[in-house]
Amino acid sequence: MLEKISGPDDVKKLPSEKLPELARELRERIIGVTSKNGGHVGPNLGVVELTIALHRVFSTPRDSIVFDVSHQCYAHKLLTGRNGEAFDALRKTGGVSGFCSRRESPHDAFGCGHAGTALSAALGIAAARDLSGGDGHVVAVVGDAAITNGATLEALNNIAAHTKRLIVVLNDNEWSIDRNVGAVAEYLNKLIMTPVYNEATRGMRKFFEKIPGGAHLIRAGSAWKQEKKNVLSLGSSPLFENFKLRYLGPADGHDLGALISYLEFAKKADRPILLHVRTTKGKGLPAAIANPEKFHGCAPFDPATGELRLAKKNAPAWQECFGKTLVKLARADEKIVGITAAMPSGTSLNLLKQALPKQYFDVGIAEGHAVIFAAGLASKGFKPCVAIYSSFMQRAADMVMHDVCLQNLPVVFCLDRAGLSPQDGATHHGLYDMAMLRALPNLVIMQPKDEDELADMMATAFALGAPALIRYPRGEAAGVPVKDVPATLPVGRAEVLDAGTDDGEVCIWALGGAAMPVAKTLAARLARERGGRAPTLVNARFCKPIDAELLAEQAKRARLFVTVENHALAGGFGSAVLETLSDAGIGVPVVRIGWPDVFVGHASNAADLRERHGLSDEAIAARVLGALARQAR
Repeated sequence: MLEKISGPDDVKKLPSEKLPELARELRERIIGVTSKNGGHVGPNLGVVELTIALHRVFSTPRDSIVFDVSHQCYAHKLLTGRNGEAFDALRKTGGVSGFCSRRESPHDAFGCGHAGTALSAALGIAAARDLSGGDGHVVAVVGDAAITNGATLEALNNIAAHTKRLIVVLNDNEWSIDRNVGAVAEYLNKLIMTPVYNEATRGMRKFFEKIPGGAHLIRAGSAWKQEKKNVLSLGSSPLFENFKLRYLGPADGHDLGALISYLEFAKKADRPILLHVRTTKGKGLPAAIANPEKFHGCAPFDPATGELRLAKKNAPAWQECFGKTLVKLARADEKIVGITAAMPSGTSLNLLKQALPKQYFDVGIAEGHAVIFAAGLASKGFKPCVAIYSSFMQRAADMVMHDVCLQNLPVVFCLDRAGLSPQDGATHHGLYDMAMLRALPNLVIMQPKDEDELADMMATAFALGAPALIRYPRGEAAGVPVKDVPATLPVGRAEVLDAGTDDGEVCIWALGGAAMPVAKTLAARLARERGGRAPTLVNARFCKPIDAELLAEQAKRARLFVTVENHALAGGFGSAVLETLSDAGIGVPVVRIGWPDVFVGHASNAADLRERHGLSDEAIAARVLGALARQAR
């Protein structure tokens, strides 16, 4: 059946009794592809019936469906013409993205990969429709965890003021990646579990089933149900009614008939609607239901057993090294605390949670709050460590400036996934953090070449008494032993790894564990091409403050400087080197190796992306040898 669907119109043509079969096929297709490619398994399996109902009731792209985060867009892609080879290569080179993308399809009304964007975007689309006299419907599909996000609450505050026609579908599965935290999560749970409410539901349902048209009223979420909630659930005016949204539900997110009835009712409403839908994350895959955190976003797996098909590890992951070091340092200093924005396992702060729960905080999907919260802790003598993915830290840049750096508070930022996240693509690459934050006074920015140096940098950061940022990539660390007691590093001092044999003619400065192998390969290639004359190789360690003294010393006799970084070239480490040399009045040529001024897409692996953007080992060597040849002329 799925192979015959080329777009939403085909979904509308199916007999109602065929829809459960379509749901089964969608789940089989999602499981089949993600078991080979990896991906966001649990969230997508949980919204299959909801997605069918949305495309049954609404007509994209004339109507707009905006998925928050778009961790749950696979069924939507399959129903909007992206089945076949493109979906076979989901999240791989040449395949469809794992997230919604306006460049990929007109059915993707808005592209996103971060939580909390859907409601504001949908309200903007609805306001544009109203201003232009359109009549299309706008639906925002928002996860229950995203409701805790500041941008979502800001949007809720504005909906009634800006439009009368907007549908918000609250997909409530009690999980984001880890289990949800905070007052809103507790509120939603109470709304479901309140005994008086549920007893009233059963009694009133029996009554309405006996009267003409009563069954339709129950399915459609009629006024009696709304008023019953107002009186019996959590007070005289539930949370969403306070924002002037009419609340419907909670609805069974796997009951296609009920979902379609609710959405048809919402479609005809003359005021903004919030439809509360309860779904089971991972439905259709027992292993995903049993392990929702593991299967939120996972590697390829065996669909029969749920066992992940992981490549053999040669070294621990960077975030694991961070987590173990933080536990070690926090045991020795009770003032050290860790803060995550709903990513305990992804950042390995779950290790701190297990070992020292009183020194651990999860603030939910609220990066801005996490940073200001940390600043408050630091203002009273604590030493907070905020562990956030680089791409998510973008959301808190203002807080880093205004609440931490301006007051020179000793907050340590540990930025995981600094660099590429190949299969996730543009929304998740951590390629911009240095450019965004390097200009801030008081902030020290560093990046280790290996896990032992990461531990040293963490010890250094906590000893600074000032704001500090450590960035490290996704994937395996270098595999070197870590000292029992980390050392503190001299701030702003680079490390010469190899003085070279060419009398300093070529100097290669590399920043970080992902850049260092590239730099070493380049150094070896240059030595071969130049008759054994090896360049100088430097581990920069610090982007800010940069080692200006060593730079100036080497630049006096160098013919060429090469900088290597796993970051965008604009505003990154290479830019810092150029600025430093310029300020010193040194005009040595500099070849900067880094990511170009484009949004880098997704691919099967980092090698494919490097090849695509002229950053293969061969391409880099050709650039540097060409620059040397020009110098010789």
